[in-house]
Amino acid sequence: MSAISEALRLREVGLPNRLVLSPMCQYGATDGHVNAWHRHHLGRFAIGGFGGLFVEATAVVPEGRITNGCLGLWSEDHVPGLRAIAEFTSSVGAVPGIQLGHAGRKACMQRPWEGNGPIGQAEIDNGDTLWTVVGPTSVPFDEGWLEPEALDESGMAAVIDGFVEAAKRALRCGFRMLEIHAAHGYLLHSFLSPLGNARTDRYGGDLEGRCRFPLEVISAVREAWPAELPLFVRVSAVDGVDGGWSLDDTVEFAKILRRIGVDVVDCSSGGMRGPATAARLTRGPGFQLEFAEAVRREAGIRTMGVGLIRTPDQAEDALSRGQADLIAIGREALVDPNWALHALDRLALDDEPKFARWPNGIGWWLLQRERSIASSANACRTTRS
Repeated sequence: MSAISEALRLREVGLPNRLVLSPMCQYGATDGHVNAWHRHHLGRFAIGGFGGLFVEATAVVPEGRITNGCLGLWSEDHVPGLRAIAEFTSSVGAVPGIQLGHAGRKACMQRPWEGNGPIGQAEIDNGDTLWTVVGPTSVPFDEGWLEPEALDESGMAAVIDGFVEAAKRALRCGFRMLEIHAAHGYLLHSFLSPLGNARTDRYGGDLEGRCRFPLEVISAVREAWPAELPLFVRVSAVDGVDGGWSLDDTVEFAKILRRIGVDVVDCSSGGMRGPATAARLTRGPGFQLEFAEAVRREAGIRTMGVGLIRTPDQAEDALSRGQADLIAIGREALVDPNWALHALDRLALDDEPKFARWPNGIGWWLLQRERSIASSANACRTTRS
């Protein structure tokens, strides 16, 4: 059996293989609601062979959206649309998951194709709105961005409540995996990183202080999320900027995450300067796998590797070498929604029937197609001889 095809049990949830669809923002929602695009976009990955599927970053409160087009789960009105996605994903044998987040001082952002900066007049003219953004302090994310309101303890309590209530709604939607977004310069990451957190109270200063609020959020969600279901946390393992959050910091943070009941650390990077994953890192195939490997080895917690993992052999090698327990695929899945099925076929045992893992309504036809192609080829060879 190939490493990617091995099942993995996380608490009481069984993943049929080690390939997971990474949460990928589509920026196409209205008032946080799922629409036909989200259903069909995610549906094609659900039948594409992934063992698990994460819905894109979903805001726990309205002001926690990255853009006006981000999904939300701050209201019961959001539940039916997301439930339909979770139900379909489960019906085809994949495990449905959702990523919950709060954009913090990077809220009110343009969609990437509009410029990846703060909302401007052009976006407002097209119907976008502004809201009050929040952060560890009143220092904006960058020049030209909205000045955030520094969260006091009552504000932090409201954010925690937003995460907890969204987690409860996620359960009612039917999601079986939950990921908290603590990466890419968004609210929880901005508390963790010394580049974003210059507080002088107990929520700033040293590593313990900067970790305090994110850990309060994660602990509260873990308590609200059923004990039999796994909890993931996405981190920027390094800021990739001088004086920022380091891999050593991530390892120490991950040790605490393990103790409070987190099951998997999803190891990304960057985001404290510029767009989501911007960092002064050398980007190449699997460039973040070394972070997942270090966290897995040194913190004793399962990890998910992500970032420019492009081929089945690359994913197989990472799992076989113990660099990660799960592999998250993002943009390669956009190129080929059946990436996971192709990967599983590519690394299948010789005696495994071709297209055995594909849904019957697809695999049966493709097998007939293969037989027809083989039969035509044999007929051509017979005619030439």
